[in-house]
Amino acid sequence: MIDLDKLDLAVLDELQVDGRMTSAELADRVGLSPSAALRRVRRLEEAGVIDRYVMLINPVAIGRTVSVFVEISLDSQAEELLDEFEAAIAQTPEVMSCHLMAGDADYLVHVVCVDVADYERIHRQTLASLPHVSRLRTSFSIREVCNRTNLQL
Repeated sequence: MIDLDKLDLAVLDELQVDGRMTSAELADRVGLSPSAALRRVRRLEEAGVIDRYVMLINPVAIGRTVSVFVEISLDSQAEELLDEFEAAIAQTPEVMSCHLMAGDADYLVHVVCVDVADYERIHRQTLASLPHVSRLRTSFSIREVCNRTNLQL
């Protein structure tokens, strides 16, 4: 972790809103010269504060209208079994995120799919056949209330 000053935080805030802005645009917004803004961005990238740049797609626009949250329990907590499960789930393209959890379930998985029939396919062909899965508990999202991609700094 590195110390972030007010200008670093301003740079990060701006880039979270628009990661494609030019150094000149960024510099204008945070009160730096373009070269100073670029140096800060490069330093934040090298320090791992800026992880990556992505484009966000509206899932509804491409027909992925169903968000599903699946609690997955494994048959054992042995480290090698957790590693095996995690390697397999990371290779599942419909899985948007997977979190190791404390509580009743071992993992919470977010899946985006076309419809309920598509989820049934994913459930039967993929999730239920992942290594060491003993229980799946599925919840369907009725409506997304908020979905942030920017962290409050």
